[in-house]
Amino acid sequence: MQAAKEKISNLASVAKERMTICKAKVEEQAELTTARTAEERELARERRKVKGAQAKMELHQAKAKHAAEKLSSKHHHHQPPVVGTQPVVGTHANQPVGTGGTIPGTTAPAHPLGGHPPGHGHI
Repeated sequence: MQAAKEKISNLASVAKERMTICKAKVEEQAELTTARTAEERELARERRKVKGAQAKMELHQAKAKHAAEKLSSKHHHHQPPVVGTQPVVGTHANQPVGTGGTIPGTTAPAHPLGGHPPGHGHI
């Protein structure tokens, strides 16, 4: 999904770059028709080159941004924990089986840890 989104975003950025370059060429032609000296014509050409280079730079920045968005979406698949669901500090959550004591105020089970209570027909 993210790869398709990145491709579509890149295509949109390329289209924007091409439109900017075409617009710069049209502006250059307009300036060339009104230019009276060789210096004015040269300035018009330089402005077009600058606008074209700027459009290419913006395209590369946009592509880098799209790639970064794709990578960041890969790393955020897990939902953050809901506040209030974590055990209270001081409890014995996530201890290996058979280690540690019991939680204060409770009693130890009479059957083996991880097994079934005796007398239920389970082996």
